[in-house]
Amino acid sequence: MGQSAQYEQTIALPLEFSGVGLHSGAPVIMRLLPAPAGSGIVFRRTDLDNFEIAATGRNVAKVSYATSLMRQGVLISTTEHLLSALIGMGVDNVIVELDNLELPILDGSALPFVDAFRNGGIRTQRRRREVIRVLKPIEVREGDKFIGVYPGSGYNICYAIDFPAPIGKQDVCVDLAAETYGTTIAPARTFGYKADEQRLRDMGLIRGAGPENAIILGKHGPMNGSLRFADEYVRHKVLDLIGDLALAGRRIEGRVVAERAGHAMHTAMVSRLLKDRSAWELAWVNVGDAADEARMAPPMRGGSMREAAVLGL
Repeated sequence: MGQSAQYEQTIALPLEFSGVGLHSGAPVIMRLLPAPAGSGIVFRRTDLDNFEIAATGRNVAKVSYATSLMRQGVLISTTEHLLSALIGMGVDNVIVELDNLELPILDGSALPFVDAFRNGGIRTQRRRREVIRVLKPIEVREGDKFIGVYPGSGYNICYAIDFPAPIGKQDVCVDLAAETYGTTIAPARTFGYKADEQRLRDMGLIRGAGPENAIILGKHGPMNGSLRFADEYVRHKVLDLIGDLALAGRRIEGRVVAERAGHAMHTAMVSRLLKDRSAWELAWVNVGDAADEARMAPPMRGGSMREAAVLGL
């Protein structure tokens, strides 16, 4: 982790993306704008008088096949890929302008965002970066589904999945502190089974899905080209998890383990973690020692009023 990890960052230049929403199929233009230090990630609906919704756990709305945010009846849908890219690339502060309700799916991964950040540049700001340091285990279980967060240095994620053929079982562990997000996680695309297509469309979902923005699975494997990784499916689940956990308001310092989880469990973990004020503390990132760990930022402790404000509680 470089020296810039100690300080918050924003994008250096405005960035623009256009496309269709994965589930709505609606055309959308999205602009990312640099934002002041300490402002976090804020979505802005330009088609609704610039109504703003902060990317925080208290604004989580519908969660099933995608993660959505809502405030005062205004919706922002399918936020996970962009939020994942922002956290994965170390962008703390940005304004996200949209002229429709759903973010563009682009190629179904976070790679277009990562490439744009690299090409446009990321600017270091003068505010010390804080992380959510996990102090004790927190777990969420639902049948054979599970997610847990545990104390630990860095930001480590282990994910296991078990899907019907041709996917089967896959697992992977990643360390976000190693700065490999852009090459190992961001390119992994969303996926779905061809046999489920009509059922999902009848539910009003995946109306923007196609071979250009998703891995479409037949009985024997992908129907629309080769995989980017042999374990691309589980890597995409890690991508989604990083984006959903971004709704905690800060990058997490700790170890995350998930088995057969999904958006609903990811966001349930955010809620469970933030509600247990003894389970975490805000900490400054400190790269001055070999362990590259975080140093507590006094006088904050889990449960302070300032923590509640910045984390959207």
